[in-house]
Amino acid sequence: MHPSSSTHSVIGELYVQHHGWVVQLLRRKLGNQEQALDLAQDTFVRMLRTDTHPSLREPRAYLTTIASRLCGQYFRRQALERAYMESLTALEPEHVPSPEARLLVLEALDAVGQVLDGLGSKVREVFLLSQLDGLTYPQIAERMDLTVNVVQKAMLKAYRHCYSAVYAA
Repeated sequence: MHPSSSTHSVIGELYVQHHGWVVQLLRRKLGNQEQALDLAQDTFVRMLRTDTHPSLREPRAYLTTIASRLCGQYFRRQALERAYMESLTALEPEHVPSPEARLLVLEALDAVGQVLDGLGSKVREVFLLSQLDGLTYPQIAERMDLTVNVVQKAMLKAYRHCYSAVYAA
């Protein structure tokens, strides 16, 4: 579904009125002007892609929510990339992947990260402990102070979310 011209007009007006403010907000969070400009642009693009737009009595609150989520995704993506690059330092030089292979892995990690961003923090942590750390459900339950039943439900939710993200039309 494509946004209507009235939606474009409303978002265009919001862009004119608030873009500079969003950039400043993100620059404070990121400490980087260029990345702040990129995420500010993504904030307004995200608004264009949503099917419904709230009546914006407080547009800055709405923009802050979108920008903060994008900022969180950016930091998680950076952490994933750092962890991957650090893991490469443990490899013998002859086993280090080529730059092309590293790029493919980083793109795959980014795609996985984007899917996992759609999960709540507790569900995401349960999923990662199971799938990356190899912990059993009872071990996860003990570590997170949850019941095994709650861990099972979180995993089911995570699997359904991942399935929908991969196979949705």
